[in-house]
Amino acid sequence: MKKDSILVERTFNVPASKVWSALTDISDMKQWYFDIEKFEPKVGFKFDFMGGPNEDTQYLHLCEVTEVIENEKLAYTWRYDNYPGNSLVCWQLIDRGEKTIVRLTHTDIPSLAEGSPDFSKENFSEGWNYILHTSLKEYLENDES
Repeated sequence: MKKDSILVERTFNVPASKVWSALTDISDMKQWYFDIEKFEPKVGFKFDFMGGPNEDTQYLHLCEVTEVIENEKLAYTWRYDNYPGNSLVCWQLIDRGEKTIVRLTHTDIPSLAEGSPDFSKENFSEGWNYILHTSLKEYLENDES
């Protein structure tokens, strides 16, 4: 993996189908990820959402699905409206029966960092670690989800 990439990995105590649903079902996504209005796990599908480091600083994220292998892999571009750069987020699911290893990689981050200090590798690393180790973990391993 390149130095300009982020890799975050975690094993969840749920089957891959449940993780896949969390990554691709809009009602699931809204509970742990971002408030995305429309999403379809289809190559070429474009989606966007607002997000940022705090309520006062929000950015329009523009994404396009580039790869889909059901219950195994989801990848999409990740860039910001009116800012330079384009990166790639890839979710890989490794099925271990009643457990699933989730490997998230985010590549080409330096192209984004030129646009704002908010888009630094350190900030992305902190964000993705929070998403995998806190918000997605709590969502997936909550008995009610």
